[in-house]
Amino acid sequence: MATFGSFSLLIALALAAYNLCAGALALWLMATRRPVRVAPERLAETARRAGIAGFLAISAAAFALIWAAFTNDFSIVYIAEHSNRALPVYYKFAALWSGQEGSLLLWGWLLAIFSFILRLRHKTDVKLYAYAGTILAGIQVFFLAVLNFAVRPFALTPGPLPDDGNGLNALLQYPEMVIHPPMLYLGYVGFSVPFAFALAALIMRYPGEKWIRITRTWTLVTWMFLTIGVFLGMHWAYAVLGWGGYWAWDPVENASFMPWLTGTAFLHSVMMQEKKGLMKSWNVWLIFSTFLLTLLGTMLTRAGLVSSVHAFAKSSIGNWFATFMVIVFVVCLTVYIKRRDHLKSDRRIESLVSRESSFMFNNLVLLTACFVILWGTLFPMFTEAINGSKVTVGAPFYNNVAVPIGLFLLFLAGVGPLLPWRATSLRAVRRNFVAPCIALWLTVIVAYLLGANPWKGGSFSSGALYALVALGLGAAVIVAVVSEFARGARAVARQTGSNLVVSTWTLMRRNSRRYGGYIVHLGVVLVFVGLAGAAFNQTAESELALHQKMQIGPYTLECTGFTQDSNENFQSEYAMLNVWKNGAVQFQMMPEKRVYLASEQPQTMVAIHSVPGWDLYVVYEGANPDTNQPIIKAFLNPLVSWIWIGLIVMVLGVLFALVPSKKAAQIAATEVQG
Repeated sequence: MATFGSFSLLIALALAAYNLCAGALALWLMATRRPVRVAPERLAETARRAGIAGFLAISAAAFALIWAAFTNDFSIVYIAEHSNRALPVYYKFAALWSGQEGSLLLWGWLLAIFSFILRLRHKTDVKLYAYAGTILAGIQVFFLAVLNFAVRPFALTPGPLPDDGNGLNALLQYPEMVIHPPMLYLGYVGFSVPFAFALAALIMRYPGEKWIRITRTWTLVTWMFLTIGVFLGMHWAYAVLGWGGYWAWDPVENASFMPWLTGTAFLHSVMMQEKKGLMKSWNVWLIFSTFLLTLLGTMLTRAGLVSSVHAFAKSSIGNWFATFMVIVFVVCLTVYIKRRDHLKSDRRIESLVSRESSFMFNNLVLLTACFVILWGTLFPMFTEAINGSKVTVGAPFYNNVAVPIGLFLLFLAGVGPLLPWRATSLRAVRRNFVAPCIALWLTVIVAYLLGANPWKGGSFSSGALYALVALGLGAAVIVAVVSEFARGARAVARQTGSNLVVSTWTLMRRNSRRYGGYIVHLGVVLVFVGLAGAAFNQTAESELALHQKMQIGPYTLECTGFTQDSNENFQSEYAMLNVWKNGAVQFQMMPEKRVYLASEQPQTMVAIHSVPGWDLYVVYEGANPDTNQPIIKAFLNPLVSWIWIGLIVMVLGVLFALVPSKKAAQIAATEVQG
């Protein structure tokens, strides 16, 4: 299987190289119209077919690695290091992306799948798709070169074969590990497609905004996958690492968050180009930057350049990625300089108080956040290169900057829908903003009375103040978005005579993209509400003898014992706790600590009880060796479940936005027929 996999990767590289060279030559011949024996169109078709064949070759390599994991083929170093005989089946499948070599193979495989889909649709716009396909082939050549010469997934184990493998990293043996990396990679790799189309459209001076419309669905789906991947990573950290939090501004967390920020900015600003012909250069550089940030994120994780629980061991592939990123940037800059006259906008923003300006501010704030995070992430690398010592940047640095930026973004999420295009009258401002302002102050007052007091306990808490502002702004945004639905639904009801529920649905179907976006904004508000709860977290830790109790918030935890268990994969010990509330036992919790047999690595399995108001989060930290009594650490984390609910709402909003809008005339005709 190792020989088959290695040969498949080599064939895939040869096919991708032919796709790139033949495709580029064909496009050059078409542009220069030089007389040649072979028609450029025929040469371009052979390049397209080589790309399709390359997809089959790299798919065969991915299948070979998965098959090797399922059959315990420890003759392959990668399988010996990341799998073992007792590993559950679903984790054997996840072995494909659990190590450096496999995760890069997944990157290349997903890119091949996306390129294959586009090549099947080449007749939509033959020349534009040919340019985009050639650019994707160039990206594919890079990743296949890395897989063939730098990190080889099918390298053979030297010496005698081991009887068993080292097993999957203990931290990765959690169900979300099966879906979190693929989702993140679908987001990372997916941005290659709009990048390729943007660069292709610029090279060929493609008229209008058609390239944006072609890639709109792709960009939305890609953004959705990246969003899911980021939030699943948060939940994985929350449930596995046992520290009571979900975001630590870890360098690898930052690496996934930065392209999300620029991708979000791109999704907003392309609306300006489609509707008003504005921000053309801005949009091109947003998608260029997003693609470069996906490469940077991949490099940081896989080259071991940063210290992180997510990062792999130090590797030489950092030089490969750095070189490729320089090449990509130089190509993008050169093409932009030569074609910048094609991106001139005929219009300008007419007023600072308009929807156009809200989009511009939104973009500036998102990019500011991205720059701050990028600086904080790369700063340790700069200091090590200059001074020889690595100076790390902690969470306080990010929080001091990111929290105010996040609150301003939340404010813009509410203001944007209330502002009309071009300019806003003072009368419209008063009419649209009264209800959101009332909701803001009512929420602040109620939250303050319920205990969200920044000056509670005689000392000032900036975190509590930010949380109070976030709750108030969140309420204002919800009222602003709901008022948009209500205003439109009433107009439809007057036209059709339908009730408000039917009218709301009709309204949403007339412009699914717009109202799907509003639903996404509601999801973002719920996420901010969940994040605001972190300012009021509580923690307690105690060593508990049998039937001894500890208190946290409204709960009393009683130790009823602790025991041990084992299976083929791991040994475990866990504490058994009764949880009391209002004088009665409400439920039981059993936090656990495991040691995996193959790797001898420990893992914490947190016990979490979630209700809408808070999470009771309990960690078993092991037994005291002197007293043999369990040590329990408990957290009461308010509003955390709203983060995950917010993700679900965001995904539903994206899915609704992907539904084609039903024209008003079609709806009216259907209603008449009914």
